[in-house]
Amino acid sequence: MTRITAAALLGISGLILAGCRQDMHDQPKFIPLRMSDFFADKRSARPMVEGTVARGQLKEDTYFYTGKIGTQEGDVMPFPVTADVLARGQQRYNIYCSPCHSELGDGNGMIVQRGLRRPPSYHTDRLRKAPIGHFFDVMTNGFGAMPDYATQIPVADRWAISAYIRALQLSQNAQQADVPAGMQVVPESQLTSTVPATNTPGSGATEPPKQVKGGETK
Repeated sequence: MTRITAAALLGISGLILAGCRQDMHDQPKFIPLRMSDFFADKRSARPMVEGTVARGQLKEDTYFYTGKIGTQEGDVMPFPVTADVLARGQQRYNIYCSPCHSELGDGNGMIVQRGLRRPPSYHTDRLRKAPIGHFFDVMTNGFGAMPDYATQIPVADRWAISAYIRALQLSQNAQQADVPAGMQVVPESQLTSTVPATNTPGSGATEPPKQVKGGETK
């Protein structure tokens, strides 16, 4: 081994050893929830500065977050009600609401069938006439024996559920004339059969004559 090679290896070894220092590992820092002598209250985890607002949580649209206009419950959706919105509302409703209110909204959910208190049906006149913001407010703040679901259900989902509840109410209290043109289903009693009247049970038709040998029929 030449002196040049030895010097090169020595230099490389020095660089490698310098890169293995533990400065980053041993740096002074506050471990979460550990006590600290730096602050007077001894807490290393500091409370937020008063008035701090998380990104996207300014909540400038008061109606969207409260369902109220002033102190009155509103009766309009804060965004368009589409098929996707109703599908989302149905999915969330079946998860969070149907155990008490049932999938029909009549208040006969599975917990009621097991002996717990029955909630009111959505199909009473009082709740049919209630503004849609009422259902949003109840989910947000609770009502009577029902706790609030603000932490479990995001704001947009609460509105989607409210829209689906209104759809449930309409479905259980509607006339055929309320269905948009082109979407009506004809009742079975009004369907006309496309099967010919002959050779049907009770039509009096007979089987065609059968041929036998010699071209004769019987």
